[in-house]
Amino acid sequence: MNENILHIIIVIIIIISLWKIFIKAEYKGWYAVIPIYNIYIIQKIIRKPWWWIILMLIPYVGIIWVVWSTNLLRKTLSKKKVFTFGLIFLPFIFYPILGFDNSIYIEPNHNKENSSDEIK
Repeated sequence: MNENILHIIIVIIIIISLWKIFIKAEYKGWYAVIPIYNIYIIQKIIRKPWWWIILMLIPYVGIIWVVWSTNLLRKTLSKKKVFTFGLIFLPFIFYPILGFDNSIYIEPNHNKENSSDEIK
């Protein structure tokens, strides 16, 4: 019984955090409550196509797209690269940080010429 309550609390924390992240990215917060659609909204936030959701469903290989999406979400909120590991392994701690800190959503620019990750 206590285990179930803990799981419910963790899910609620992550949903509230996604709600705040969606608001930062200028989407309606309640989209975070709708399963699958919330993943679609994350794809819109990171400017990736909707069919990435299908790729995420492929056993084993889908992990690549989940990690990639998580990393791009981290990047849109100006966090360091190591923050991706926190989002993956301790989401109940790191998603609230993304949602409730004062980071500002930066729309991704997929233009190679203007990329800030390029070596100069």
